[in-house]
Amino acid sequence: MEAQALRAQAAADLERAVAFLTAEGHVAPGGLIVLGCSTSEVCGGRIGKQSDPEMGAALAEAFHRACAAHGVSGCVQCCEHLNRALVIERTQAELRGLEEVSAVPYPKAGGSCASAYYRMLRDPVLVESVQADAGLDVGDTLVGMHIRRVAVPLRAPFDCVGHAHLVMAYARPRLIGGARARYTLEP
Repeated sequence: MEAQALRAQAAADLERAVAFLTAEGHVAPGGLIVLGCSTSEVCGGRIGKQSDPEMGAALAEAFHRACAAHGVSGCVQCCEHLNRALVIERTQAELRGLEEVSAVPYPKAGGSCASAYYRMLRDPVLVESVQADAGLDVGDTLVGMHIRRVAVPLRAPFDCVGHAHLVMAYARPRLIGGARARYTLEP
C-alpha cells in the first residue's frame, strides 16, 4: 500500500478504535484515554526501528480529533527513551494533579506520534505517569502501565491500526468484599 493511503487508512482505523473504546468501555465525558503508538509497527516494521514522522502526525491528528468528537481527553505515551512519559495538555495535567517532567519528545527519542502530538497541542507538557480511564495500544507499546486499576481487555471486531496489532482496555472499579458482597443495587 502506498504511504499516503496507509496513513489515511491507519488514521481511520485509529478513529474507529477511539469510537469503539469510548462506547464499549463506557468512557464518560471528561475521561482520559492514553494512546501508545509505534509508527514503525503501523508501517509494517519492527517497533523502534522505522519511526515515521508523517505517520505520527496523521495518527496524532486522528487521535486528537476522535477524542474531541467523543468528549474525552487524550494523552500519548512516549517510547522508553523518555521512560514512557506522556504528552498531555497542561490544563489536563493540572486538573488531574500530575507533575510535569522536563523533556521534549522527538521522533527518535519519544516517538513520532508523541512528538507530533506534543507539537499540535496548545500548551503541551510531559508527565511521568497517569491513571487513564482507558487505553489504546497500537503496536505492543505496553500502555497498560498508564491505565487505572482494574484494566479490562476489550475485544473489537478489528485488531489492527495499519499493520500494527491493536489492544484496547478500559478501567472498572475494583470489586471488594467476600462471598456475601453484592455489586449492584437491587430493590
